[in-house]
Amino acid sequence: MPDLSLRELAGDLPNRSARRRPPEGPALRDLLPRADFDVSAALEKVRPICEAVHHRGDAALIDFAEKFDGVRLEQVRVPVQALGDALERLDPEVRAALEESIRRARLVHREQRRTTHTTEVVPGGTVTEKWVPVDRVGLYAPGGRSVYPSSVIMNVVPAQEAGVQSIALASPPQAEFDGLPHPTILAACALLGVDEVYAVGGAQAVAMFAHGTESCPPANMVTGPGNIWVAAAKRYFTGKIGIDTEAGPTEIAVLADDTADPVHVAADLISQAEHDPLAAAVLVTDSVALADAVEKELEPQVAATKHIEDRIAPALAGRQSAIVLVDGVDEGLRVVDAYGAEHLEIQTADAAAVADRVRNAGAIFVGPWAPVSLGDYAAGSNHVLPTGVAPATPRACPCSRSCVASTSSTTPATPSPTWRITS
Repeated sequence: MPDLSLRELAGDLPNRSARRRPPEGPALRDLLPRADFDVSAALEKVRPICEAVHHRGDAALIDFAEKFDGVRLEQVRVPVQALGDALERLDPEVRAALEESIRRARLVHREQRRTTHTTEVVPGGTVTEKWVPVDRVGLYAPGGRSVYPSSVIMNVVPAQEAGVQSIALASPPQAEFDGLPHPTILAACALLGVDEVYAVGGAQAVAMFAHGTESCPPANMVTGPGNIWVAAAKRYFTGKIGIDTEAGPTEIAVLADDTADPVHVAADLISQAEHDPLAAAVLVTDSVALADAVEKELEPQVAATKHIEDRIAPALAGRQSAIVLVDGVDEGLRVVDAYGAEHLEIQTADAAAVADRVRNAGAIFVGPWAPVSLGDYAAGSNHVLPTGVAPATPRACPCSRSCVASTSSTTPATPSPTWRITS
């Protein structure tokens, strides 16, 4: 069994042997753990892929499917019949779960829509702010290490609620399914009424939406999570099309005190570590006893999961994961604000009051019964969130106005919220 302990930060950050007041602002942020995720280096590798799609269209997409996905396609667009067939074969319990997730997502994202308003600044002189949906979006649903029909929901529902008229989705072809995307991805598309689906993955999917091909008209905007190659392709096309964000590997930070249950904390750290070997799991606590208990609890829980060797163990042992010991919740808040986690759990006494003081996070999960996995699937909030980005910096916003936000969603022409999920 590999070492599953979260490493402790040393140097200028507090550790078990000595606690010192941490530095502030950028100095603190630079010391906090992050995965090695060099989009700039990846950019040069995706450049020829993007150019090939530009010049060769569908033929390039078919060649890349054979090279990267191990399947030779006859066409990149998924037949509509395949979507209906996937929905018919979908397990009834999975269908019910997806339908409930869709219902909740619609409720939440419908409330995000902004209305036009006009302000009279002088008699007869007015300023009007109007939110207009983009014409066409290209959505990406990953299908490499894992398959996430939830990502279909998190992309499609906001676009539909914003009023986008043309919605297309891409997901990698699967050799196991005769070159089609995973059947659950197709079934989710069918449930949502999306019939323009492409068996295309990675950077080439972003290039397809940016340039357009014989099969796929170009889009105004691309959204959705993905690996480093997807993030690099988004950077490559910034300025040509709109993007949501350059999302990196998933992150969870848990701010906890001695009232937290180590069983819950360990489970929630694992819930993100199982996504990717570069996933970050960070515990910030003022309780040495809790830190010890969480480390002890990790071993049996990890042993009971899948994907130990290829994802969970390297994620928990990697440089991006750590236990940070602090002198009290106030100091812990400074640390998590500097970190700006994609997912932040608050498991402290009076968790709601502590959550009110957080300034930088993608989604905040308040209390012991609001795990990150709830937001990943069925809370109604969006799980397409920025990662690895310094807090309080401008994020790509899919609307026609300038804004600065501590989070981003995939809703075209709607503002960027910080999600708050309470138990």
